[in-house]
Amino acid sequence: MKRTSPSSYDEMLDADGSVRAAYAGYSDWLDEQPPGLLKRKGIEAEAFFRRTGITFNVYGAADAEERLIPFDPVPRIITANQWRKLSRGIEQRVRALNAFLHDLYHRQEIVRSGRLPERLLRDNAAYLAQMAGFTPPGGVYTHIVGIDLVRVGEDDFMVLEDNARTPSGVSYMLENRETMMAMFPELFTRVRVREVSDYPRRLARSLAACAPAAFAGDKPTVAVLTPGIYNSAYFEHAFLADQMGAELVEGSDLKVENGRIAMRTTKGWQPVDVIYRRVDDEFLDPLSFNSSSVLGVAGIMDVYRSGGVTIANAPGTGISDDKAIYSFMPEIVEFYTGEKPILSNVPTWRCSEPDALAYVLDNLSELVVKEVHGSGGYGMLIGPTSSKKEIAAFEAKLRARPDNYIAQPTLSLSTVPIFTKAGLAPRHVDLRPFVLVSPHGIDITPGGLTRVALKKGSLVVNSSQGGGTKDSWVLDD
Repeated sequence: MKRTSPSSYDEMLDADGSVRAAYAGYSDWLDEQPPGLLKRKGIEAEAFFRRTGITFNVYGAADAEERLIPFDPVPRIITANQWRKLSRGIEQRVRALNAFLHDLYHRQEIVRSGRLPERLLRDNAAYLAQMAGFTPPGGVYTHIVGIDLVRVGEDDFMVLEDNARTPSGVSYMLENRETMMAMFPELFTRVRVREVSDYPRRLARSLAACAPAAFAGDKPTVAVLTPGIYNSAYFEHAFLADQMGAELVEGSDLKVENGRIAMRTTKGWQPVDVIYRRVDDEFLDPLSFNSSSVLGVAGIMDVYRSGGVTIANAPGTGISDDKAIYSFMPEIVEFYTGEKPILSNVPTWRCSEPDALAYVLDNLSELVVKEVHGSGGYGMLIGPTSSKKEIAAFEAKLRARPDNYIAQPTLSLSTVPIFTKAGLAPRHVDLRPFVLVSPHGIDITPGGLTRVALKKGSLVVNSSQGGGTKDSWVLDD
């Protein structure tokens, strides 16, 4: 395999083409395998994914299209020492996010101190006035967090985005590992890799620990609230409910009864203690938010605020996903932890600020520009790969609504090998570790979801736009 351009950090090969320590065991094993093995296993993996129904929906102007997520059989490997350093930074950031959310919905000390402009909250649709003055059970706002990371050097990981609202992708992390273990069982006897398969059990335990104190009991009842089968992540909702031993419910399966949320069962209506919701805030309660919503439960916010149910993640957490808020995360981390951030942010220009906007407009062809509430790779401009016409159109959007955008440099993301027709070839990746938060502490799953840009030279890793996934290995000591 050839290295990529010198500006990209190659996670498998060093500058002279030698295999790095993280990949030494895997490389030795691969050298012993017969030609054509990875090709055959790739075909097996696709058949397994198709048989299991591991799909996602792509929405566009036409009807929704259901696709298999492309899976690459070459693992992404991180050493135990690298993971320890990374975990410290992830834990620090998640602690700060939770403290930040509590402060925003109470005294707003960070605004009073001048560290965060009040304008970022005023008229921000992600800020929910209904949460003001209310503390969720156990003081936890961000029960499940996905921190998107990019690597630009040996020990240099940077945070690209925070996902504290409804982070997705954990089912693919689990299925990727199961697929790899089924295809290459002997490899896992050669290379010691930390386990991820116990995530559903840990998730169930973490959610149960967040049940309202008055109704916790010996075994709190947990349910996963899904928008339904047409949602792009429905496979994940059903998968996690099944793996946790929780009920999978839609809004029509729930109602308010005697100050609790009750779900329809074969034995009648039964109370629910914790709802892991995969429904956005806007559709959660038609009495509090979007009155036309049929996805949520009428009155659930009143029950929540009275202590009758736990909602994970807490309504209103989406404001911490705001990319303008993200640009202040170094200040946020230091304000709430008293420590310098272990993980750096990507340098960010806030287009709401005149000087920053002027710089961005002058350098659009070199920058990545994102909507502050955007996700999935949509609503963004990648300057170096865009046409003059696309750049001109985006410039008009920026001038019309500068406060709706931030801009960042085009990063030289690290690469890892994928299997192609011509053999192993480097491609750019990011990493989404999954973090569980409960009153008992912070639990980080070793690894996470590696998303990979399958097209040569591409920086877009989103599955909806041609990206794929691969198994993420954290080596054991």
